[in-house]
Amino acid sequence: MKRRITLSWLLMALICLPMFAQMQDPVRFKTEWKNLSANEAEIIFTGTMDQGWHVYSTDLQEGGPTSATFNIDKIEGAELVGKLTPIGKEIKQMDPIFEMEVKFFEGTAKFSQKVKLTGGDYLITGYLEFGACNDQNCLPPTSVDFSYKGTVAAAASATSAPAKTEEAAAPAESTETVDSTAAVTTAPQTLQEATDYWKPVIKELSNYGSTEEQESHSWIYIFFTGLVGGILALFTPCVWPIIPMTVSFFLKRTKDKKKGIRDAWTYGASIVVIYVALGLAITLIFGASALNALSTNAIFNILFFLMLVIFAASFFGAFEITLPSKWSNAVDSKAEATTGLLSIFLMAFTLSLVSFSCTGPIIGFLLVEVSTTGSVVAPAIGMLGFAIALALPFTLFAMFPSWLKSMPKSGGWMNVIKVVLGFLELAFALKFLSVADLAYGWRLLDRETFLALWIVIFALLGMYLLGKIKFPHDDNNNKVGVGRFFLALISLAFAVYMIPGLWGAPLKAVSAFAPPMQTQDFNLYKNEVHAKFTDFDAGMEYARQNNKPVMIDFTGYGCVNCRKMELAVWTDPKVSQMLNDDYVLITLYVDEKTKLPEPIKVTENGTERTLRTIGDKWSYLQRSKFGANAQPFYVLLDNEGMPLNKSYSYDEDIAKYVDFLQTGLKNYKK
Repeated sequence: MKRRITLSWLLMALICLPMFAQMQDPVRFKTEWKNLSANEAEIIFTGTMDQGWHVYSTDLQEGGPTSATFNIDKIEGAELVGKLTPIGKEIKQMDPIFEMEVKFFEGTAKFSQKVKLTGGDYLITGYLEFGACNDQNCLPPTSVDFSYKGTVAAAASATSAPAKTEEAAAPAESTETVDSTAAVTTAPQTLQEATDYWKPVIKELSNYGSTEEQESHSWIYIFFTGLVGGILALFTPCVWPIIPMTVSFFLKRTKDKKKGIRDAWTYGASIVVIYVALGLAITLIFGASALNALSTNAIFNILFFLMLVIFAASFFGAFEITLPSKWSNAVDSKAEATTGLLSIFLMAFTLSLVSFSCTGPIIGFLLVEVSTTGSVVAPAIGMLGFAIALALPFTLFAMFPSWLKSMPKSGGWMNVIKVVLGFLELAFALKFLSVADLAYGWRLLDRETFLALWIVIFALLGMYLLGKIKFPHDDNNNKVGVGRFFLALISLAFAVYMIPGLWGAPLKAVSAFAPPMQTQDFNLYKNEVHAKFTDFDAGMEYARQNNKPVMIDFTGYGCVNCRKMELAVWTDPKVSQMLNDDYVLITLYVDEKTKLPEPIKVTENGTERTLRTIGDKWSYLQRSKFGANAQPFYVLLDNEGMPLNKSYSYDEDIAKYVDFLQTGLKNYKK
């Protein structure tokens, strides 16, 4: 048992360690030339991706993620047949952010382009461009260069020398290096390395420290969410009265007080093992890919909405959700018939079954919430926090039995906690309905409708806490305690806070739950931040002439988290004031499709690459100068192109962002 506890804490320590690498290489493609006949071949692109990442397929709607496309730089002695074709299992689902159906691959992506050889020498050079994302960020549009050349007999005499043709037409596989004959039709320009603006500052940036990955924050958040859920479960009528009875049993069953305490520790550890096993079972049953899909799957979100509404009704007193009594009776009788550690473990399992009517809705909400984060280990982490909070009182009261006298007695206050939880479950249920509403385009739950429902829910919660509303299991006590009064005050104030949102106020506190601002039909609020420049060199030169620091915003048209940052953080008055007045804001779109006047050839990590679009150029700048390739990515620079602070990625904490900007200003003034 001690080993299990140690392993659980070791797992928790490992997953909470920050990850410092910023450069990401989650998708790797290779190309292959395959002869289909004497005068027909196909170019096959096969990509493998890390867990949690996906590559988008072909022919996505305009305004959505980056589609996979086949692009030609030069073609001689051949012509394309049809379009780029995706091969394999293509996943289709509605994306609530883009409000369109998207198609993508997970694990492996494969595309094919057929080519007809017209005879004689042939030369085909070009690139595959694709987009890749995970739940936290997206890569800029990425290209996979290829170059194939050879000789083939004319179609009329193809059958006369098939062996020679096939041998000549089978070049070595190429994934990155472009053949020297694959020159683009116009002479490429080169980047002016003489300018200090483009000088790499990866080492200087790292000296300020690395920004933690968002996923480590989400895991810590999930653990503490579970911890809070466990604390709330303690104060329900199904758990609180059991604590003194269970502790007294362990202390009285043996004359050895140390053994009684040891049994109580074992009992608490058994609770942890049971609930963590439940979290692991969720992952094993659904699988990693299914958990990743839950966040945007409309059907799952509708089911979650209905489940949370049922849980809320149960907490309000409409009915009780209980497991079959024969289950708990069978486990209880088995516990009495056995001895030792097995007996204690079965007693803990009995507690889990008996308290299900109170803990079930809390566990259900927790598992629903953490499953939609897309993290494979999230259910286990959430259950670890829940179980620790639930098990700790049994152990502490066994170690300090005198504390039992100071425990509040059971009473109507526990039902108040259940009803409050019911209101909260009802409010969070609307979040999942909102995802389904966006996916199907029903427009039933636009932002103002969502906010109106939340205003009503939290206003009713405040009225309940003041004793103006009664539910079936509430007592007739008309007195309102000081604690209930302050909770009512908070709930009513929160309802009033949301009212300006009906006219377009950003409402930072609920931006993670409410539908996006574009669903708002009536919006009087205008406080947007616009970049002064969308060209790096021009913006840096302007900053030098006006003696101002620079903030570089690496973003993308299809970057969802970039839009979230702009809505939730940049609209803050303090942030917008600094961005507009104190900094020269340069926004660089890494998926900008506008062609460069002339292609640019660069050497990166020993490999020659061709930059064809403005987006390619800014993506190369981000990689070569700052050693990063994910968006959003914010970096502060002085007039010489040197960093003023560590970089900043996706984190909607406004206080952190303000500190990020203020630290840059302070370092610039030095």
